[in-house]
Amino acid sequence: MIKYLTGIFFLCILNSFILAQVHADTQKVDPRLRQLLAEAINSSESFDDRFHAEVWLLDMSNRLKPFVKDEKTRLSILKDIHREAKRAGLQPELVLALIEVESHFDSYAISKSGAQGMMQIMPFWLDEIGHADDNLIEVKTNLRMGCTILKYYMDMERNDLHKALARYNGSRGSKIYSNKVLIALQNHWYQS
Repeated sequence: MIKYLTGIFFLCILNSFILAQVHADTQKVDPRLRQLLAEAINSSESFDDRFHAEVWLLDMSNRLKPFVKDEKTRLSILKDIHREAKRAGLQPELVLALIEVESHFDSYAISKSGAQGMMQIMPFWLDEIGHADDNLIEVKTNLRMGCTILKYYMDMERNDLHKALARYNGSRGSKIYSNKVLIALQNHWYQS
């Protein structure tokens, strides 16, 4: 059984590597986005206001509980999401909705196309910004890169959520993915 699971894991990693290489070879990377990702990896911030942090964390922890059972893990994820979303100039609730749709908060998620982690980042980005040894399964790295990429697309699309989310997902011209994220935002993360 262990050999079988090891074999499957190896095939998944190999598949991710091959797909990432194919994707990297076929996609021209915007130098501005490459620069923003490199800057994002090298900076950090956290909550500015302790009271706001406590209220937000308590509220969002209750909302995240169906996805992440362990309270300590939930709070750690929420702190990281809030920090990276704010650093990038995004609403943390939007990032929560995107993660719900992308991976259901599974930091070990790997898609068929090779995207990794909670925000489903393609591995070629690590090479593009000179951080080939970073790990996209690591929550903080994944969130930093995912939030930076999403913000870049939000700016590119002049804050049109449908268009920016479609770019993020690689589904330009379709609203299926963006509608899923916006429904998750409305149903689970929107603060009234």
